Amino acid sequence: MAIRIATYFRFVEDWYRAAPVGGLVRAYYAVLRSVLRAQPELRRCRTRCRHCGIFFLTHPRNAGRRDLGCPFGCRQAHRRRRDNQRTAAYYREEAGRGKKRDLNAKRRKTLAGQGTPAASAPGPSSLPPPPVEELPSAWPRTMLPYLQMVCGLLEGRPVSLTEVVAMLLRALRQHRMVRTRRIEQTVDWLHEEPP
Repeated sequence: MAIRIATYFRFVEDWYRAAPVGGLVRAYYAVLRSVLRAQPELRRCRTRCRHCGIFFLTHPRNAGRRDLGCPFGCRQAHRRRRDNQRTAAYYREEAGRGKKRDLNAKRRKTLAGQGTPAASAPGPSSLPPPPVEELPSAWPRTMLPYLQMVCGLLEGRPVSLTEVVAMLLRALRQHRMVRTRRIEQTVDWLHEEPP
């Protein structure tokens, strides 16, 4: 459900109250309330996004913080915005202008065919590549670490990313719990995942 909500994300306040995602968020809130009723120790982990205001669970080490962005997209959008501001401020300074001048000169040499750019060796990745090749391409990959953390909180044990992916694939194979004909389920599925 969280992944489907994240597909509708827009970096504006109250994005989750709009028509296409409003029903999903209401169902998400119902699940969140039932989880908090069943495991009251997680109430301290419930927080609200500082930008859009949606409730979500956070890691216990972040419990009580009011400056967190939601995992549905505000966190990444805010980080991107701050990165752009920091880069723009750096290139306005004298040291940044000199650096940019050098980079542009190197680019002009490469484009003119006078030199070739040095092949950079691939550095070690900070995160191992997640096993997400089997998931639909429409699903936001940034939600997987959040789902891993929430599953770990709910189960009270560390949960690997492969377990989360396996759980999501199992959920994909399940039929809906509504009383519709098989053909209608297939048509709905084709609208969600076009060939």
